Amino acid sequence: MSEAFPGPHAGPVTGHVPVLRLGEVLLVTLQGDLHDSTAQQLQQDLAETISHSGATGVIINISGVEIVDSFLGRVLAEIAGQTELLAARTVVVGMRPAVAITLVELGLTLPGVHTALSTEVAMELLTRHAPSSRFGGLRQESP
Repeated sequence: MSEAFPGPHAGPVTGHVPVLRLGEVLLVTLQGDLHDSTAQQLQQDLAETISHSGATGVIINISGVEIVDSFLGRVLAEIAGQTELLAARTVVVGMRPAVAITLVELGLTLPGVHTALSTEVAMELLTRHAPSSRFGGLRQESP
């Protein structure tokens, strides 16, 4: 069972990017180019959805993206960092070989971003390694 949450409107290039909830995991599919305002709205939607739903993972499908440039690389890294702060993990799926080669050639690293070959593998990865408690992994240092 899946539900669109928080109910964004799909647009081919601009506007909202749909965020689907599949149990404890959120699924985002990027199509075409991601513009500044759309990227910012996606980051906000994901943060709010994780916060309200208690999701433990985010899968970002980039199979519909022709080119991953430094802007999209930065957006993916920011999303991963943001979701990690909210006790969730990010997995990118659907990366084409040419995109992977381009990322390496540009020297772009995506800190905090895990990759998987398919959405099914990503779901397995996120559900198999899901923390037993959203705050169970936090440690406090002694003063």
